[in-house]
Amino acid sequence: MSDAHLTERTVNDGSEPIDLTDEPIELSNRDPEHATGRRSRRRRVAWAVAALVGLAGAATLGTAGWRVVQQKDADLTTPDRVAGLVRDDSERARSTSDYLRSGFAADIDLDGSFGTVYRDPADDKRSVLVFGGTTLLWQPERDLDSLFGLLTDETGKVTGLREVPAGRLGGVMKCGTTSGDGGDFAVCGWADHGSVVMAMFPGRSVDDAGGLFREMREEIQTRK
Repeated sequence: MSDAHLTERTVNDGSEPIDLTDEPIELSNRDPEHATGRRSRRRRVAWAVAALVGLAGAATLGTAGWRVVQQKDADLTTPDRVAGLVRDDSERARSTSDYLRSGFAADIDLDGSFGTVYRDPADDKRSVLVFGGTTLLWQPERDLDSLFGLLTDETGKVTGLREVPAGRLGGVMKCGTTSGDGGDFAVCGWADHGSVVMAMFPGRSVDDAGGLFREMREEIQTRK
């Protein structure tokens, strides 16, 4: 082995220059075909996720559409007796119910409307005033909230408004408290895709009013 320093060795100037372009330079030791396959799988996964999201959205729309079809054809009646209450057909009751019905119908476009008073045989001071109508509602909860807002303008602020169980007929039902000449009283409303109804419950708590209103609805509302 030569002990000459590296800097002292002569360079063979006659040698051919090294051509770096004869073979491609690989910057990674990964198989290109493997990388391509992985990208392809990623695309397939992305398409699968997008398809699942689309199916979920379609299912949601389908469920909402079925709910509209199921609820839109509602009928409302005022039987002689409802949930232990008796319909009051006196002139004073009819005048009051007509006033409520016409005021309600002026706030929302209804196909048909009604208003009536149901008397509590155990206490005349706890008569229930019911009014509402039928119409196609695309957003029942929003429309019900709007009507509670309009009711606030007429009777005073509705406080403690909260959702209560709507029962087997579905939709949304809410109750709160407002005030009148006789003091505070409960007020409730329900709305679905085919009807919207409100009621005032003097002398009753919100919990009592919500339960009674649900019973009344079972006998007042039917669907075709």
